[in-house]
Amino acid sequence: ENADFAEACAEAGITFIGPPPAAIRAMGSKTAAKQLMAEAGVPVLPGIVIDENQEFGADLAERAAGDIGFPLLVKAAYGGGGRGMRIVESADELESTVAAARREAVSAFGNGAVFLERLVIRPRHIEVQVFADSQGQVVHLFERECSIQRRYQKIIEEAPSPVVDEELRSELGAAAVAAAKAIGYVGAGTVEFVMDPSGEFYFLEVNTRLQVEHPVTELVTGLDLVKLQIAVAEGEPLPRSVTEARLSGHAIEARLYAEDVAAGYLPATGDLHLFEVPQLPGLRVDSGVRSGSQVSVHYDPMLAKVIAYGATRSEAARLLSRALSEARVHGVVTNRDLLVGVLREEEFLAGQIDTGYLERHSAADLMAADPHRDQIHAAAVALADQAARRAAVAELPGLPSGWRNVPNAPQWASYAPASAGDQDAELSVSYRITGSSADVTVAGVPLGNVVLHSCTRDQVDLVVDGTRHRVLVARAGDERFADSRLGASHFIELPRFPDAADEAAAGSLLAPMPGTVVRVEVEAGAAVETGEVLVVLEAMKMEHAVRAPQGGVVAEVKVAAGDTVDQGTLLAVVKEAEGD
Repeated sequence: ENADFAEACAEAGITFIGPPPAAIRAMGSKTAAKQLMAEAGVPVLPGIVIDENQEFGADLAERAAGDIGFPLLVKAAYGGGGRGMRIVESADELESTVAAARREAVSAFGNGAVFLERLVIRPRHIEVQVFADSQGQVVHLFERECSIQRRYQKIIEEAPSPVVDEELRSELGAAAVAAAKAIGYVGAGTVEFVMDPSGEFYFLEVNTRLQVEHPVTELVTGLDLVKLQIAVAEGEPLPRSVTEARLSGHAIEARLYAEDVAAGYLPATGDLHLFEVPQLPGLRVDSGVRSGSQVSVHYDPMLAKVIAYGATRSEAARLLSRALSEARVHGVVTNRDLLVGVLREEEFLAGQIDTGYLERHSAADLMAADPHRDQIHAAAVALADQAARRAAVAELPGLPSGWRNVPNAPQWASYAPASAGDQDAELSVSYRITGSSADVTVAGVPLGNVVLHSCTRDQVDLVVDGTRHRVLVARAGDERFADSRLGASHFIELPRFPDAADEAAAGSLLAPMPGTVVRVEVEAGAAVETGEVLVVLEAMKMEHAVRAPQGGVVAEVKVAAGDTVDQGTLLAVVKEAEGD
């Protein structure tokens, strides 16, 4: 989406697959784009612009409060993807929020211009796929619903929208076509709208390219949008299959991210020891990784797009949730369980969604397919680990690992969930096997009536309280991965005799992810309160505030602005104030 690059291609005699440079330039600034759309008769929200070099003072703050009101939205003028975007609830937080948005916009897009606009309550994010050829034909290929978002970034998209009827579809399509014509568009583009609960919609932006979610449109129209984009760039007119396209069925796409949902969607890094998504009829997987790939901090954390097609929305949702739940992704924490939870949740299935869906629904509740999942998986992992050690013994392989001359004493092992959000939730497993029966206790709680059908280093087949579970187990170093119909668990095996030197001191502030230190807000000796921001990190062009774990005095600051840190790096130490 760079007009200068498109222009340079044209000057060099290279055909650029995309719109003319003028169209890209017109949409490069969201503020200029809004003005163009208003002139073209496309509905827009009221707002004000703050240019890159313009100071945001009391006069502009007062104008924003009067013209727009609260809550309002601060958005980067030259960006997207949720970067440089903030909600402001009241006047007293306006200036600091604008400053933070401008810093993020400069970091992500090289331009600190932002604009403020009215925040629509409980909005839907609806976008329309448009195509235009060089002969002047402009058509729309229907809408996509993209309302399931976290941090203003889409994670589930579908076509068509569950709430758009034929009349509204026609209005949305007409507005999108008008937007494309207003800028002399050629090629594939996406016109994005925000829609309120009454069905009124307003222009957001034009993405001058195919979107991540274009596969859902391909599945419901039967068109190859990438092939079509190339044909248009070669000067071919839009064929009848496009100008007379019809909707058929329903498609839903889920974005599988390497991120820790329990830790506030922090991006995750690591090596993908295993990446498998089942091949099912009606399922499409667009992936940039495979088993053995490395997920680093230098790239977007999206691992794959998993898309399901069905005759109905419910059919597509069932297929997609099944595929995701049966996928095996080992090596990094992902949002897989969250996606499955959303796809099976009642309000989602009823189409009662908006961009605040994930704020109203607890991620922990959506992800908790079974309250006993981690307990059963931890038990299976401990049993599989014992089988692995027993198989590796050259002499007396029938002896249980850790055997000692106390026949009634149980074996034991300890694991911790790999999620940063559960780092203190140790799961100690003790077990004693007698024939096909097993006495198993996890975190001090007995698992009832355990029957062990088979147990190898890679698979444990057991019955717990009358329900049979087949748990697949994999390992990489001290990492353990368990998959079953209950979902997936990722554990770290804990040493039997931990080194006290490895324990973090109380009050230690550790980096929750790899990244770069943007700012250090305190100095050694400063008094701080619980939750106060001490260090700001940047990872994948997003700022993350690291806060004081307790009130007290900053004893040490270990980093400075510009430092690169790994996950777990000690940033600072906060000690309780004397007399507390």
